[in-house]
Amino acid sequence: MENTYPDGDNYVCADCGHEWPMVQAAHADDDAGAVIKDANGTVLSDGDSVVLIKDLKVKGSSITLKQGAKVKSIRLVGGDHEVDCKMDAGSFMLKACFLKKV
Repeated sequence: MENTYPDGDNYVCADCGHEWPMVQAAHADDDAGAVIKDANGTVLSDGDSVVLIKDLKVKGSSITLKQGAKVKSIRLVGGDHEVDCKMDAGSFMLKACFLKKV
């Protein structure tokens, strides 16, 4: 719009009051280049098979994922829980620090 102005580190629209940063923030896709490692420091990649190294309680459920459970064909995603997988109990997002590559 024509009525935008800089204010500190943001641009502000005088018409609607919307603010946005002057410098574009990094996109979530930039995390795809990050290296994700398992509990032993081995680099994980899409399609790997992994094993749980400890029992994990599923939040909001009575399900417990047991130590030693094998997960086939993982998919790596960005964020706090880096591994997306399907198990017998359902689909889960897991942290790589609780997994060991097989």
